[in-house]
Amino acid sequence: MSINSKQSVKCPQCGQMSEVTVWNSITVNDSPDLKSDLLSGKVNMFRCASCGYTALMPTPMLYHDSDKKLMLSFSPTNDPVLKQQLFENIKRSSRESGELQKLTGYNLRFITDYNELLEKILIFDNSFNDKVIEVIKLMILSQDIDKSEQRVCRFGKCENGTIEFMIQDHIENQIYTSSVPEETYDKLFNSLMESGMKPYSFDWEAVDGTYATRLLNGFNNNMN
Repeated sequence: MSINSKQSVKCPQCGQMSEVTVWNSITVNDSPDLKSDLLSGKVNMFRCASCGYTALMPTPMLYHDSDKKLMLSFSPTNDPVLKQQLFENIKRSSRESGELQKLTGYNLRFITDYNELLEKILIFDNSFNDKVIEVIKLMILSQDIDKSEQRVCRFGKCENGTIEFMIQDHIENQIYTSSVPEETYDKLFNSLMESGMKPYSFDWEAVDGTYATRLLNGFNNNMN
């Protein structure tokens, strides 16, 4: 079930108080409209009615899509130490509570970036495996290795057998696109499966660029 709470928030820019609905859990089967709001950037976003200031509420959220056997745990933070602590906490609590045994065949993802949360939903909505997509993103960024550190690659869409990626360059302040044939995804998926990758989770996983690098170096999804 989808769960929310009301919070009174003081605008950091103008000081005006506002009441905000904060979602702690979204269950897609119960709330399909809420999923649409999330993908539109409307969920857990503070917008001041007085001055227009906008910011993401620093609220953890659980996203559950039982049809796709997908569960995303989102904990917004930019602190790498805190990120690792939160990651270890959810893995430990999931095992100790017995929840993990109930999620056989699921893809379980731990996420700390809001844009990555939305990207994961879109990836699985398009029936792709995010581990393969992360490897493709890594390959795209490696095409211009000197600029890879200043760029972020995101899954965009899939149309007419072509997968489109958006590349944001934070130094050049530009957005580029890169397209990959869906056939490339299929071949890479089969290759990674043959090398030992599993299409589902045995535990919570943080599937990102670092994961993709390790996957290419011969690890599988038991690496966490």
